[in-house]
Amino acid sequence: MKLYLKSIIIGLGGVSPGLSGSVLMILFGLYEPVLASLGTLFRDFRKKLTFLLPIVAGMVTGVLLFSKLLNYLLAHHEVPTRFCFLGLILGTVPLFYQEVRKKGFAWYWWVVIAASFAAGMLLFTVNAGAFPQVTEPTLWHKILLGIAVAASAIVPGIDPAVLLSSLGLYELYVAALAELDFSILLPMVLGLALGAVVISFLMSRLLQRFHTAAFSVIFGVFLSMIPNMLTPACRLPVAPISLWYIALIVMGFCVSFFLGRLKKE
Repeated sequence: MKLYLKSIIIGLGGVSPGLSGSVLMILFGLYEPVLASLGTLFRDFRKKLTFLLPIVAGMVTGVLLFSKLLNYLLAHHEVPTRFCFLGLILGTVPLFYQEVRKKGFAWYWWVVIAASFAAGMLLFTVNAGAFPQVTEPTLWHKILLGIAVAASAIVPGIDPAVLLSSLGLYELYVAALAELDFSILLPMVLGLALGAVVISFLMSRLLQRFHTAAFSVIFGVFLSMIPNMLTPACRLPVAPISLWYIALIVMGFCVSFFLGRLKKE
């Protein structure tokens, strides 16, 4: 039951702006076990399915519970909602950093983090519009869409909207879901399944052999995506409203830090 309840919170990361479900998995100590189970799913299939089912069920529940609420909040109270989620994201930073250091850390890993941060800023912020939005998708575009969705779900800190927008696939993705366009969704599901198994396997092996290096790169990219959390509308107005927004950031930070404590329970 605890696994299911934690996974409901992880589902929040699947629909919230900037907050990654995979980062929440790390905070709960579930990320590497889930990766290992997905990457070797057909070895001892029944045992791994028993482990994964409550996680998947909880995540689906979380998405269904929070999606409508978040859509309403972003539509009618966008600025305070984004400041609150900024706090949630910032609250995961020290906990994520603990994971980076878990198996040893030296000064040169800061160079890797800084280089990854710079690469992330270059890819996802400076050159955000480098790829034009795809309007006439080929089969390859549809499969790539599924692989990109899988990558954003599995690699910690990767915001799906930012990644898909950078690849020119975001509008295609939103339209396909809104219109239930199965000519796009079916090939996408194929890419999603293929990407989930392959990326999970690769990430699991990377973390086993190069834990600190892999997490240093991921941490740098994660930090580079935080500025994308705020839109141009998110400006601190004059007090006292600005104090309220700052309080929301602090509250979000504290909630994230509390959730990280649940890892030990």
